[in-house]
Amino acid sequence: MQQGQPMIVMSEDSQRVKDQDAQDYNISAARAVAESVRSTLGPKGMDKMLVDSMGSVTITNDGVTILEEMDIDNPTAEMIVEVAQTQEDEAGDGTTTAVSIAGELLKNAEDLIEQDIHPTAIIKGFHMASEQAREEIGDIAEGIDADDEELIRKTAETSMTGKGAEQHKEHLAELIVDAVSAVTVEKEDGGNVVDLEFLNIETQTGQSAGESELLEGGIIDKDPVHDDMPTSVEDASVLLLNDPIEVEEADVDTEVSVTDPDQLQQFLDREEEQLQEKVQRIVDLDADVVFCQKGIDDLAQHYLAKEGILAVRRAKKSDLEFLSEVLGATIVSDLESATEDVLGSGSVTRDEEDELFYVEGEGGHGVTLLLRGSTEHVADELERGVNDALEVVAQTVSDGRVLAGGGAVEVELASRLRDYADSVSGREQLAVEAFADALELVPRVLAENAGLDSIDTLVDLRAAHEDGQVRAGLNVFSGDVVDTFDAGVVEPAHAKDQAVSSATEAANLVLKIDDIISAGDLSTDKGDDEGGPGGAPGGMGGMGGMGGMGGAM
Repeated sequence: MQQGQPMIVMSEDSQRVKDQDAQDYNISAARAVAESVRSTLGPKGMDKMLVDSMGSVTITNDGVTILEEMDIDNPTAEMIVEVAQTQEDEAGDGTTTAVSIAGELLKNAEDLIEQDIHPTAIIKGFHMASEQAREEIGDIAEGIDADDEELIRKTAETSMTGKGAEQHKEHLAELIVDAVSAVTVEKEDGGNVVDLEFLNIETQTGQSAGESELLEGGIIDKDPVHDDMPTSVEDASVLLLNDPIEVEEADVDTEVSVTDPDQLQQFLDREEEQLQEKVQRIVDLDADVVFCQKGIDDLAQHYLAKEGILAVRRAKKSDLEFLSEVLGATIVSDLESATEDVLGSGSVTRDEEDELFYVEGEGGHGVTLLLRGSTEHVADELERGVNDALEVVAQTVSDGRVLAGGGAVEVELASRLRDYADSVSGREQLAVEAFADALELVPRVLAENAGLDSIDTLVDLRAAHEDGQVRAGLNVFSGDVVDTFDAGVVEPAHAKDQAVSSATEAANLVLKIDDIISAGDLSTDKGDDEGGPGGAPGGMGGMGGMGGMGGAM
């Protein structure tokens, strides 16, 4: 072997991208994802139409839904999608903000790398800025009393503004506040715990969102299995069954050879006996109503109707689990071994117009939000908006801190971080300043999406904050800088806190990578027929698609 000749240890198919090329590749991919959701931010944000491979359509401006539905086939881009998922899990809202800030942090980091600042210094500076920003959020945030329904309702309205739920946000916000207060438990130390497990959401098409309502107990969107069954039962003993009321089939393929008609009759009689035994078991338990997750045989339906028992089959697993909380019942997987203490008690009422069963427990532990929308797409987007608002209200009640929205927090944080940067020595100071600039992306994009001039808006906001107006934010409807807190634009501090830390961690994770080693071809482009143009979701592939991404920035 000749001196100085490199040893090749990787397979022929593998690819490797190193140093600045790797950083450029990663930053381009992450930024492409962030750019894809930016236009949905704020009350004037636009919607995206997502069509999956089966042709089903989703119309939404919910950041996490967009990113999860997009067919992203790039490892770095998927890391940014994780930011949105974490934000959704931890705070319930603010996914678009978190992803947009992560993208802007990386864009600013790219400028610093080009100035020969080492990624390690940038990572350290971003981390310092993030810690300081979270401290400042704690300082800016205002305490809120769990009994202050008006302020809590404003946080719900702010969360729903710009989403499918906006037209009826006042009515929905009231329902949400009532729903959350119904499932809030006061802790011994004086804090509050919101248990959303006791809150169920059902959607129904055909009516307007203004006719949505909050109901005690649960809803089952099914019909009785037999016409002769009662449709409503007061003071009912309810059996929740995860066991089919059907003839037990043999586990293996079985052939029965019948040589004379009597044998066939015996065989059928035995099946009938089995069903009768199962129904008798339910009668012996003294159950008035049966909600079954599995099937109920036609003959068993007849026997149950004869006994005056109301039965529903193929109920959703999630519905049964919720009803078990509402009724204090245990879900039974084996009817044979069931005892009377597994039954729940409450009332079951049929609404013939909506074709729903309303189920109320005696203790009333559990509520259902029945959301109505004119079409399925409207109802689905309504549910997404309400879900986010529910999480926001729950976080606000348990965390007890709120902030002024409309970009007010971001501009104030940026101003305070620039002051903080003066006390930071070394190259990290530039990273802290870059972090402050990245936060100002939020008011800039809010203005852009509202058709306003983003530079003029930012100048006005900065001037207001220099004058000590901590709550000065953008009213996107009038284009003016106002006290957004007084204007009712209120956000939970926890969501902002989480957005800053998630975005920073994701950006630092991407910046730390200086070498990408792939077992196969890093380009996932499949030619012109498949995948969209570079920068579009289809072309988010890999190296091949990155050129397009660069151009799309």
